[in-house]
Amino acid sequence: MTGGVRGLLVAVALSLGACASVGGGGEPPAVALLDDPGLGGTRWGLLAITTDGQTVASVRADDRFVPASNTKIFVTATAFARLEGLDAPGDDGTSVRLEPDREGPPDVVLVGAGDALLGDGPGCVETCLAELADAVAARIRRVDDVVGDDRLYPDERWGPGWSWDDMQTSFGTAVSALTVNDNVVVAEVAPGEAVGAPVRANWRAGDDLLMLENAAATAAEGEGDLRLERQPGSDVVRLYGRLPVGSAPLTLRIGIDDPAETAALRFRRLLEQRGVLVEGEARARHRPLALSDDPAARTGAAEREPEDGVEVARLARRPLSLSLQRIGKNSQNLHAELMLRRLGLIEGTGSRADGLALVEAEMAEAGVTRAAFDLHDGSGMSVYNRVSPRAAADFLRWTMSQPWGEAWRASLPVGGRDGTLSRRFVGTALEGKIFAKTGSLNGVNALAGFLTAASGRMLVFAVYANDRPSTAGSVTEVMDRMLVALAAAN
Repeated sequence: MTGGVRGLLVAVALSLGACASVGGGGEPPAVALLDDPGLGGTRWGLLAITTDGQTVASVRADDRFVPASNTKIFVTATAFARLEGLDAPGDDGTSVRLEPDREGPPDVVLVGAGDALLGDGPGCVETCLAELADAVAARIRRVDDVVGDDRLYPDERWGPGWSWDDMQTSFGTAVSALTVNDNVVVAEVAPGEAVGAPVRANWRAGDDLLMLENAAATAAEGEGDLRLERQPGSDVVRLYGRLPVGSAPLTLRIGIDDPAETAALRFRRLLEQRGVLVEGEARARHRPLALSDDPAARTGAAEREPEDGVEVARLARRPLSLSLQRIGKNSQNLHAELMLRRLGLIEGTGSRADGLALVEAEMAEAGVTRAAFDLHDGSGMSVYNRVSPRAAADFLRWTMSQPWGEAWRASLPVGGRDGTLSRRFVGTALEGKIFAKTGSLNGVNALAGFLTAASGRMLVFAVYANDRPSTAGSVTEVMDRMLVALAAAN
């Protein structure tokens, strides 16, 4: 840290009554760990407070930082506060309808219900497309088009501020009310038998819905550098580079651009496997974004197009708590975006803006100053998101007084035990004693939650590292050491 920042830290620590013990540089010993020379250029933000609001440590607590997946904290807490029956199945699952066609057999329409857990393939045992295909095949043997309908939510497949290169991955796959297999296709890759031989690459059974161009070769041991590319809007996945001979097979999860159309393609195959003649095409039906999807611009209630035809079958929706666990423990981006849109249905049209309006209302209820944050998505993929450490810590402390607070806290990763913290804090005094949400983007690391200090009292904290140089050392290692030291001193 620069001398100016050192002076600021000392002033802040003294004025807020931070940790009384200070190191030789005038900083609280735990905070001084952020001085690591290998992290030069990194911009740190930190606030640690007691459960009654007393400050323990503070660094730029009111500056705004990119929170990455820390964004999910606010979305999942709002879901616990606003959605009912989280642990119960729902009767509002994915359905299939037959819609009349004037010139031939009816269209089959797969209607998305925002279910994040809908599956397809041999590994699916619950809420599976196959069950809906069985119902159609039992009723009719000839259809025209197979339509994937995701109009429950407006067509907002990616959030503002998302990086285009993330769109080809499972982290940035498109969002849709008609989601199957987490909206990814899987390629299975293995080295050839000898150096120079082509890499063996195939789609997982049922996932051959994109073209696979394999330009990768098998290399000698230690010379691997395998890469994957899918340009936005392209149906071609290109594999290139090298995979070392004798290396273990790889499973590559690739994001898709139009989940509703992909679901229709999957459903068409299932129908044909059951002897249903499909005379038409597989296509998608979307709802374009409109002013009525923006609560700031909406002048009246949004009108929905009536459903046509006859419903053949509907799946039960699995409990929302399952998705909330995946969002919290495993930082599942797509599920977080779908949860945001489900929140948007409470008072609006299921849009991203409607969901964010509800999250902002919950943050206001918690007493978070509006100037302390800006949120643009539900997953934290947006580089436009900003949150101050004080906003995050104050919100976390507020959750402790809510009737759902304990259940929500249980959805967070536990240090050294599970989720995205399973390999962090192992063998330290905080193993099993820190419950916190991680966050990472290019140049960004974040961690915010609760920890039990050496004294037995609980601390609430939020720590952010932004602008991390690509040449910097391990930010998470220094962050974890700092929290362990902070816990030991309190």
